[in-house]
Amino acid sequence: MKQALVCMSHSPLLEHTDPPAEVKAAVEAAFDQVRAFAADFKPDLIVNFGPDHYNGFFYDLMPPFCIGYQAHGTGDYDSWDGPLNVPTDIAEALAQYVIDQDIETAISRKMEVDHGAVQPMEIIYGDISSIPVIPVFVNSVAPPFSKMSRIREFGTAVGEFFKNTDMKVLFIGSGGLSHDPPVPQIATATDEQRAFLTDGRHPTPEARAARQQRTIDTAKAFARGEADIMDLNPEWDREFMEVCKSGDVKRFDAYIPAEMDAVAGHSSHEVRTWVAAYSALRACGEYEVTYEFYKPIKEYIAGFGVTTAVLKP
Repeated sequence: MKQALVCMSHSPLLEHTDPPAEVKAAVEAAFDQVRAFAADFKPDLIVNFGPDHYNGFFYDLMPPFCIGYQAHGTGDYDSWDGPLNVPTDIAEALAQYVIDQDIETAISRKMEVDHGAVQPMEIIYGDISSIPVIPVFVNSVAPPFSKMSRIREFGTAVGEFFKNTDMKVLFIGSGGLSHDPPVPQIATATDEQRAFLTDGRHPTPEARAARQQRTIDTAKAFARGEADIMDLNPEWDREFMEVCKSGDVKRFDAYIPAEMDAVAGHSSHEVRTWVAAYSALRACGEYEVTYEFYKPIKEYIAGFGVTTAVLKP
């Protein structure tokens, strides 16, 4: 078995809010399953499909996806703030292969990745400084969005590149599921918010702390039933996970951005990372999902899902 998959929700609120003890225990048990899965698989390389929350990518230049040749953590919410161990030669070859499949990916020799990209790796490994990883950004918060079919095709091309490799490759998809955190929308943003969404890199510690505190306060209010954000949608989440489980990745094509906004929240688009990861694995062969966890958790502002998958024998 040369390829495997972990897809999981992330939340910057894991250490900043306090859901019921049984919920925290259930989430930690799911994380233990993922840690054991990764330890058993022992990947030589991680291909990490992650979003960004206006920490590394902004509207001054917002690609639909981007392959990192070198990368550094932004450190938001106390996440990883050091360099990632990116095998640049493999990342370059991957990007060229994807482009040769008529998919015009962006590349970055100075990618900045936030908590949304690195949290699964941190949960699995703790210190990620030595873990070989190719970070792959998938735009999941900034309209306009590519069709989901294009994300599937992009993930498929990434998977095809690694199909016959001698390395053991773990595809990670980070994000989702239904959730609507207080991220400004460009269509309704104030002038100050619009300036931030366009080029808000490297904020002062005070500005970052204030932004993060607004999210923490919203999560606490949401758990009390007082926040003015969309509710979670467990039915939508479970249906999406069933599509993942089916192995028929073309079913992802039916997901329409405007409909997702309306029923699952403005940040439900983070499931694009799952679409890319599952499509990459499917390009390597038929797969089976070996573990599933799901729970709607208001304290984390997320329909929280975790899955692992391997290729069928």
